[in-house]
Amino acid sequence: MLVTAGQRHESTQLGPLLDAIRVPRPGPGRPRKRPAHLIADRGYSYSTCRRLLRQRRIAHTIPERSDQQALRARRGARGGRPPTLDPVRYQRRNVVERAVARLKQHRAIATRYDKLASSYHSWLVLAALLLWLPT
Repeated sequence: MLVTAGQRHESTQLGPLLDAIRVPRPGPGRPRKRPAHLIADRGYSYSTCRRLLRQRRIAHTIPERSDQQALRARRGARGGRPPTLDPVRYQRRNVVERAVARLKQHRAIATRYDKLASSYHSWLVLAALLLWLPT
């Protein structure tokens, strides 16, 4: 989890978020830093995000925004090929959206009363642990 200022767009933090990924391997070996596939919403449909994912060789499913589709259509043959979108795989993003909705059931997270990012991050971790632990 990364906490940013409220006016900051989430797509600007894609690089730092990918750098923070560390999935331990069973047994010896370095932790995995590259996910097998990334599913994101239209908020990440920027050329900078797609370029970053291509550089890191991360397969991704991100729908194209309507303004990008119109720009590609205006450019004609020079507009390039539209990015592929697997609708079945994109439906799996619903799991993340439901998890965020469950986190926001906690009033302190939904309204963000905390002034310090560290205390807000602590509440996020605590709420995630409460969701993760069996009831």
